[in-house]
Amino acid sequence: MKQLRSLFRMIKKLNTFLWSESNARFRIGLSLSRASAASSLRIIDETDPLSWEFCGFSSNGEDGILDFLTRKMRNPNHYFIEIGSADGLENNVSWLAVARKYSGIMVEGNRDLFENAEKFIGPLAMGVVFLHQFVTAENVLEIRAKSLHSDPDVFSLDMDGNDYYVARTLMENGFRPKLFVVEYNSAFGPDQSITIEYERKFECNRAHESGLYYGVSIQGWKTLFSHYGYRFLTVESHGVNAFFCDPDSFDPEFLAGIHSHNFRENYSQLKKFGVGFEEQFRMIQHMKFFTIT
Repeated sequence: MKQLRSLFRMIKKLNTFLWSESNARFRIGLSLSRASAASSLRIIDETDPLSWEFCGFSSNGEDGILDFLTRKMRNPNHYFIEIGSADGLENNVSWLAVARKYSGIMVEGNRDLFENAEKFIGPLAMGVVFLHQFVTAENVLEIRAKSLHSDPDVFSLDMDGNDYYVARTLMENGFRPKLFVVEYNSAFGPDQSITIEYERKFECNRAHESGLYYGVSIQGWKTLFSHYGYRFLTVESHGVNAFFCDPDSFDPEFLAGIHSHNFRENYSQLKKFGVGFEEQFRMIQHMKFFTIT
């Protein structure tokens, strides 16, 4: 009987593994097919960032924006860094890694997600290094030291927390990606230049029951990046990510012609709470904030 129970456990573990691997392969295939179909159907207007969007691995059109902008880039090195890459099956750089054969670094703090990314994306993206690390302002320069370039084509930051402090530390130390993709918190509105107070072990879900106390306002990002000579490009249509560029990496006429979208509500938050950013912010207005100047 003991041997039989052990056999059943082994079979259950095997089935779980096979299902997870099959599911991952299905999701990768779906992502590539979705991106191929969507990219071929879009009609690109170089002045309108919303026309650049498509989704493959990304959730909100980031794949299309990055695909378009990296093709417009001067002197690309085909290298990226992403902090907060999750399982690699839904993030901002897997399209570049798998379809465009970019090299780079994917960093994830959750061990299970990190291991899945390494297992499922790794064989398809041989130039990618996977790091398991909970990133803070104190240790982010360790990642900088591992990077092959101080000016990667793309740097994606999605930590749901101390994003401002990590980005500031990198730029203070001479790190200068050609493109920054950063998540902003639309609950903070379009005009406030704020972020959360720094807490080294910050976790969004524990900080406030609503899950709305995290990250940086769009104006906060604009203020920070302007200090380092970056240009704001746009936000994407679902109100989650903002894009900034080193203007020296692009043709000035191209940049001058872009009709930027300055702010959009986070659709998921709008759907979840049923109220706009003003009411969302009232839920967390008693929390501690840092003003970005």
